[in-house]
Amino acid sequence: MKKLLKGVLFTVIAVLTVTAANAFPDVSDDYWAASQINLLAEQGVIVGYPDGTFKPDENVTRAEFASMAIKALGQQNTKIVQPVDFSDITREYWAYDAIQKALYFDLISSPKNGEPFRPDDSVSRAESLSVAVNALTTEEISVQKAKEVLSKAYVDTHTIPEWFIIPAGKAEILGMMVIMPTKDKAKVEAERPATRAEVAAILFKMMEQAKLNPNAKLAEAMRKKTGEGFVVESATVQGSIGTIPAGAVVPVELTEYISSQTSEAGDLYLGRAAQNYVTKDKFILVKEGATLKGQLVDVRPGKWFVRNGVLILDNALITTENDQTVKFSGVADVKKHRNWFMKFVRFCFKGEKLEVQAEGFVNLKLLKPVVVDLTNGWIIEE
Repeated sequence: MKKLLKGVLFTVIAVLTVTAANAFPDVSDDYWAASQINLLAEQGVIVGYPDGTFKPDENVTRAEFASMAIKALGQQNTKIVQPVDFSDITREYWAYDAIQKALYFDLISSPKNGEPFRPDDSVSRAESLSVAVNALTTEEISVQKAKEVLSKAYVDTHTIPEWFIIPAGKAEILGMMVIMPTKDKAKVEAERPATRAEVAAILFKMMEQAKLNPNAKLAEAMRKKTGEGFVVESATVQGSIGTIPAGAVVPVELTEYISSQTSEAGDLYLGRAAQNYVTKDKFILVKEGATLKGQLVDVRPGKWFVRNGVLILDNALITTENDQTVKFSGVADVKKHRNWFMKFVRFCFKGEKLEVQAEGFVNLKLLKPVVVDLTNGWIIEE
């Protein structure tokens, strides 16, 4: 069983490494939206089909897009107090919560109670780009200005619906207009259903812009999260990004008893962050409850007059509150706290035994930096 669990741990690490590089077999490295698709897949914003493919040219429903947009903005855990009723969506519908959140954050216009949402209709390019623009705080422009900007770049400006002209103009000014590479003259194609690849590219641009200029409701929700906990003194903050540097030490609570006398090298262990890891300014780097996984790499029993016990742990992974499992490389060398007298005794008379009780703590020294988005707790992998 131990060998099986060890194999599972190494498999997870390998899968994480491969997934980051190439998420889907039908999206080649040189595909025009490959980088956006892979990034959003890595962050759980978009998912593939059961057969492992992405199908970049397929369409996206309005319900699917609402769900993707909320995940892209990191607001899937937001609580909605006053939901809006639709004639074609019940509270049991799979995307009900995501649609309500899209309404709350002003990504889509709030209809009157009882109107249909049309969740299974394909989302159009106009609708998806409008949501991306609505996520932002933007400068107001006139219809005339929007038409002027659009007519310089696209040959089908005259076909753009009136309601979309200003959002389209803003999207063009902000560099958010996603146009698939083509030999033909550039077109907005506002009413054409957006493909899965286009949606990925639009959401990526929205995420980047929202980090800088989110709309008022998102700005409140996207504030860096604060709380009490273990202060990582060496952690740094730049904008909304926090970094725990290599060499930082954090406490990890173990779930099972380990000992230099009874444990063996190769044994797996599980631990948890018993409290938040925070910066000096109380910004949360890792939220309480995150689970850590690794193995014992050096275990030697203490023997009288031969040696003191050795108990060294190597941590490999962390699973955060976002259900994100990533590498979290660190080592913990279990030591007893000794005064000068006991140090002398153990130097002269070997035989010290080491143990950590279940719910006891080890100090994990990070071997590589950990970079965190402080607004949502997402660990950014290099």
